[in-house]
Amino acid sequence: MRILFVADGRSPTALSWIEYFIQAGHEVHLASTFACQPDLKLASLHFVPVAFSSRINGIANERRGLRKVLPTGLRTILRNWVGPLTLRSAAQRLRAIIEDIGPDLVHALRIPYEGMLAAAANPQAPLIISVWGNDFTLHAPSTPLMRSATHKAMRRADALQTDTQRDQRLAHRWGLLANKPTIILPGNGGVRQEIFYPLAIPTDNQETVARLRVINPRGMRAYVRNDIFFQAIPKVLSKRPEVRFYCPGMEGEPEARRWVEKLGIADYVTLMPKLSARALADSYHSAQVMVSPSVHDGTPNSLLEAMACGVFPVVGDLESIREWISHGKNGLLVDPNNPEALAKAIVRALKDSQLRTQAAKINKELIKERADYKVCMQQAESFYNSLVG
Repeated sequence: MRILFVADGRSPTALSWIEYFIQAGHEVHLASTFACQPDLKLASLHFVPVAFSSRINGIANERRGLRKVLPTGLRTILRNWVGPLTLRSAAQRLRAIIEDIGPDLVHALRIPYEGMLAAAANPQAPLIISVWGNDFTLHAPSTPLMRSATHKAMRRADALQTDTQRDQRLAHRWGLLANKPTIILPGNGGVRQEIFYPLAIPTDNQETVARLRVINPRGMRAYVRNDIFFQAIPKVLSKRPEVRFYCPGMEGEPEARRWVEKLGIADYVTLMPKLSARALADSYHSAQVMVSPSVHDGTPNSLLEAMACGVFPVVGDLESIREWISHGKNGLLVDPNNPEALAKAIVRALKDSQLRTQAAKINKELIKERADYKVCMQQAESFYNSLVG
């Protein structure tokens, strides 16, 4: 097949999905909404800025401007108010690229703003749109223009890929026609079990107790209550002062530094840079508990990867997360807005090695059955073939 992806070419989630089709021998083109140079053998690479992505990319690279002045949530709100106004001009550029490539299939990897952009370009080839995490629950209802653009994207979609059953239901509320084919697969294609795999869980001997670790791999995101996470840390330390907290993706983040300094927990918290997949797996292997206090989510890749490594999940109690986690069996579900509840769940998880062992066994089977990368991507390839055929 000749496939055109419309995606953020910087995103590890998007690149993981795209990589499969390149390795499978398809002719793969990428129209990226952000400037990038992915290490993939693409047939062609195009930059189609939308919703001020060229400016945002510059700010992120320079680590200044809005990134320091405005918190993550406010930046997202401002972009959602004015971003849809850029769709028309960006769609004209994408339409020209589509006409030049002549793809058999166009796949937009998430709704804002890639799905909106691809729908506005109105390709003749079948258009698949992916829904990631909070596209419907956070972004779609955020402003009148986002509501309209989401509805138009769903009405135009020829097929839908989501990472939760919940979003299959919500998609129809947002305009997806009932006769359109759908598939449920992890947003990044699934877990690469040659990288993310469980180690033997040690017993709670003296050595283990001396290196109790909690990892929060979510980074600074508008929909993750990291303020609650940081506030929970002193409460955990009051019960278990030997615990240390590790935060990949938070190094250099002003908000994270302010919380650490305000709470006086610098000796207990390590703000880490973004990690490669293998480095992240190593971090999971040295931790007992993974924390994700999100208030909007689909199926986080970090959750699946942590589960695959045998790390015990303490996560926000959301409908989408309950598709994977049964409270008290293979994880703990908590109110992500309550630091007391989060701290209590972390302490319980650290104390109960039997619960962690039970969860690791359950989660290993869940990943094998529902989230193995090779199996999931073979299903995605078959889905593509059915649409092209």
